[in-house]
Amino acid sequence: MLKKIVFMGTSFFAVPILKSLYQNGYPISVVYTQPPKKSKRGMGVNPTPIQSISETLNLEIRTPSSLKNNKEEYEYLKKLNPDIAIVVSYGQIIPKEILSLTKKNFINIHASLLPKWRGAAPIQRSIMNSDKQTGISIMKLEEKLDTGPICNSYSLNILENENSESLSERLSLLAAEKIIDDIDAILGDKIVFKPQDDTKASYAIKISKSEARIDWSDSAKNIIGKINGLYPNSYFIYNGERYKLLKVELSAKIGEPGSVLSDNLEIACKDGSIKVLEIQKEGKRQQKINEFMHGSQIKKGVKFQ
Repeated sequence: MLKKIVFMGTSFFAVPILKSLYQNGYPISVVYTQPPKKSKRGMGVNPTPIQSISETLNLEIRTPSSLKNNKEEYEYLKKLNPDIAIVVSYGQIIPKEILSLTKKNFINIHASLLPKWRGAAPIQRSIMNSDKQTGISIMKLEEKLDTGPICNSYSLNILENENSESLSERLSLLAAEKIIDDIDAILGDKIVFKPQDDTKASYAIKISKSEARIDWSDSAKNIIGKINGLYPNSYFIYNGERYKLLKVELSAKIGEPGSVLSDNLEIACKDGSIKVLEIQKEGKRQQKINEFMHGSQIKKGVKFQ
């Protein structure tokens, strides 16, 4: 008898995992994702990446704005009587009454080696923290955030100067590979879930918009971690215009924090300095630093706030 699988996901991170399940013949009964968002210019709506791929695969899609006290979705899932639900970067709290509606639990794929970096932004926080290693954890969902027992964790080394976009893609592909083995073991009751050690837990709190602005009084190491972790959103302001820093590296020069130390855009920090390799001025395209500096008014001796 075919198993009934519910998939819940929203972001690009979840797409390879859904595709892997589908391409390996697992029957996806329904896909849950966040509702489409209105475009910034008000010219229609933008479906989530998971909705887009689900439409391509001709899968049934449901987009409730919330599952809390949602009688319609509760009754739908109760009638479906699914064997298992796979949850990946869904972005909604799943209430206790809905968590009880599968035979083999709601299984979450989380992008960290739990109990480290529970929460909303594990990939970004691991890079900002200068971690050398991260991974994915496959766990049962509980009411509390990322506290459920784990059946497997798979580690991945963070590359030198890697940004969150690259790391997210590699972690997603790792999860897409590993879930195929683990889902069979879970459905066949051939795997053990072990509780997390709560005393070793750390939390990857949601990224706030204010964090993206660069503080030159921070160390060069921390600034590089922020630029890579929050890619492509870290920025500074000069003459009322926003400049995004997309790729940087450590520099050996020293000076007063915020000072431009060379015409190659080496910028002093509290401890050390950074050399900008790729930058994007507000309203302009991304540029390599040589091209950018050729027409820029930012020169050696300028000081950023």
